[in-house]
Order: sequence, then C-alpha cells, then structure tokens
Amino acid sequence: MILRSSLLFLSRRKALRRWMETSALVRPLTVRFVAGQTLEEALGVCTRLQHDGVMITLDRLGENVTSLEEAEASRDGYIAALRRITDLELAGSVSIKLTQFGMDLSEDACRKNAGRLVEEARRLGKVVEIDMESSDYVDRTLRLVIELHESSGNVRSVIQAYLRRSEKDVERLCEKRVPVRLCKGAYREPASVAFRRKSEVDRSYVRLMKVLLERGNYPALATHDERIIGEAQRFAAASGIGKDRFEFQMLYGIRRDLERRFVEQGYRLRLYVPFGHAWYPYFMRRLAERPANLLFLMRNLVRG
Repeated sequence: MILRSSLLFLSRRKALRRWMETSALVRPLTVRFVAGQTLEEALGVCTRLQHDGVMITLDRLGENVTSLEEAEASRDGYIAALRRITDLELAGSVSIKLTQFGMDLSEDACRKNAGRLVEEARRLGKVVEIDMESSDYVDRTLRLVIELHESSGNVRSVIQAYLRRSEKDVERLCEKRVPVRLCKGAYREPASVAFRRKSEVDRSYVRLMKVLLERGNYPALATHDERIIGEAQRFAAASGIGKDRFEFQMLYGIRRDLERRFVEQGYRLRLYVPFGHAWYPYFMRRLAERPANLLFLMRNLVRG
C-alpha cells in the first residue's frame, strides 16, 4: 500500500514528468507498456495483435488539457486514429478521457468534441470507450455517456469497482443498456469514496461482474487477476452465458501469458493499447497497481 501510494504521488510530479517524457534514457523502459509515441508505431503493434487473434482499443495518451485548442487537437487525433483503424481493417475501438476533450474547461465544448468523435465512429462502424477518471468526474462523465449512447448507440462506459457508488452506477447503466467496461480503479481516492483494502475491491469487482454478466449489454471485464478471471469463467459457464456475450480486456504488455491462454480457450480478448508522448501518468499508474510491473522495470534497469 505504501509503494502504491508513493508511485501515485510521483505520477503527479510535474518536474519529474517533464524529465521522464523527454529523456532518451527512459524510453527503452516504457516500450513494454506503451506501444509507441506515434500513431503509426501503435498501429504496427495493433496489426501484430490482430494477427494473434486479439482485438484492440487504441488510447492516445494525455489528460487534463489546458486549452480548448488542445482539446480540439485531441479530438482530431482520435478521428485520425479511427480512420486508420478502419483503413487497416482492425477489430478496434478507441478509448478517450473526457479531460482530453475539454471537460475541465467547458462541459459544452467537451460534449461537442466527444459528440463529433462518436458520430465519426458510428459512421465507420466503430465504438468509442469513455474512460473513467478520478471520482470528481464520475457524475459528469456518466451524464455525457448516457446522452451519447442514446443519440448514437456506440459508446461504452468504464466503471471502477473500488468506488463505493459503483453498484448504483452499474444498475443505472444496465437499465439504459449502456455497455460497461469494469475495472478495479487506479486513482488515489479517500476512504469515504473508495474501498481501500484489496479484499474489499475484489469483492466489489466480483459482485458487479456478476450483475453485468447477467444483465449487462456485452460487458467487458478488464482485469489481470487470475482468481477473478476464473470466477468469471465459472459463473458464465454455470449461467449459460456464451463466450460471445462478453469480452475480457487487459492492458498492453502486462500479462502476455494470459493473452495466449484466452485466445486458445476461445474467449474474446481486447487489449488497451496506449501511445503518445504524454505517457508518464499512465506509466506510473501501471507500476502502482501491480508490483510485478515494477520488478520487470527494475530488471531492465539492471540489465542496462
């Protein structure tokens, strides 16, 4: 817990971020978790993944833009990504953060930017996955997700199992038939808002997972936890829920052994594939949520 808190603290240090994102010494250590700095680099990774039977959702890294011009640039970058995914005939979607689209600056501008992207995705036959950020954004995010789903029908919302409110949010999204990606959550939150013990988070995840498998609209179970994965597989089989009615999702580079197993067993698997120059906060959260990731990084530092 102390290690996780320390890494999350470091993820918000601006000076350290500037150095990390511009240092040529660091880049070789990020390639395990970040698929490249350019769209074309990331698409090369996506093409290889599809060859291995894996679907993708492409994430152009960046959050909390400081101007509406930056927000529009993020929107346009995602539109370009959608078009290239379509050109390459990839089984892919895109995943966005609303703070990239101007949520901190203007909810109306954010709505317009997201709406334009979602409409382009609908035209191309693609889905937009809308990430959930810290708890301060949940109400605004869900309000916009539901609005976009009702108008276009091609968005998926993320729900974080560690938030105490998530059970009610899952019920609401099931009623609205909004597809959900369920994850554990990776932001630093107070105990009044989020479960703090891993056992509590795991229990919440399994409880929400079962609701989504029974009542959700093609849910995505985003986890690397083998115990929870096994529970999902057993519950789905016992309930007569076919492998085509849900998918597993994982982060690029985290559990390659599990990726092969999912494909061999006939489950649908989608990897969250991040790319871009603004990779530092994402990278630090990945180190914080799983100690094995930090051990992998340290081994590469020693080898270097």
